[in-house]
Amino acid sequence: MRFSVLVLGATVLLLLVAITGCGGSGSATPGPKSYYLALGDSIAYGFQPTKKPGMRASAFDTGYVDALAARLRRLAPHIRVINYGCPGESTVTFAHGGCPGLADGFKLHDAFRGAQLRAAESFLRAHAGEVSPITLTLWGNDWLPLLLDKCQAKAACVRAQGPRTIAAIGARLTSILKRLRAAAPDATIIATGAWNIDPRRPAQLEPIYRALNASIARAASTSGARLAKTLPIFNPAGTAGKTQPRLCTLTFICSKRDPHPTDAGYRALAGAFMTASGYEQK
Repeated sequence: MRFSVLVLGATVLLLLVAITGCGGSGSATPGPKSYYLALGDSIAYGFQPTKKPGMRASAFDTGYVDALAARLRRLAPHIRVINYGCPGESTVTFAHGGCPGLADGFKLHDAFRGAQLRAAESFLRAHAGEVSPITLTLWGNDWLPLLLDKCQAKAACVRAQGPRTIAAIGARLTSILKRLRAAAPDATIIATGAWNIDPRRPAQLEPIYRALNASIARAASTSGARLAKTLPIFNPAGTAGKTQPRLCTLTFICSKRDPHPTDAGYRALAGAFMTASGYEQK
């Protein structure tokens, strides 16, 4: 997600499993393969405001991709990670190119030319049948310009104008996930759900974030992908008194006014991905 820097699966056989596009199921999913491909924005990159853009990419080594890879290696010890995550990436730049993080001085974990989506498709076709899981984190840089810039975090404005933005995000994610599925027919693909970054307004914005997550889930389901459910992690149901401490612990929003996850937050995200994967855990 760029806001950090500025402020800031396979289709499931119906006879075997009754649920698609959600975390977990009654039967085990085939395990991870030779490669884990991570795609998306600064959350996929593992950005934290305590580290600067000009640092080596290897310095950003406590993200959810790192934490999830450690868990995957319990099942597939030799799995290799390819992380194309680009800080600032949106659904638009992901599909059409122009990785914003490069202009901000970021060094990528795994460099690519052109659009991240095309780089992913090329990698998947070059390693056909060898890649699973694929994780995709894209929503923040499409959503937060509305929340923070246009609406200035005013709940009434977000509720009024949010549905149109949510529909656009869902449409672009649907297209992206269909292309990933075409390039990786048998991979476990997991999209990241959204969460409310504002500890002051959990109740007022809860319905709109549920709508945003529903849109992401629908986009995932059209391609047999799964959803890492993040809303209950960062915004547990209940009073603001419960939500604010959770956000302050799992993100830097209270300590540095930056919504990116702390190490604990990234570990929690990795847990959500692992649950969504359906892999048998060791």
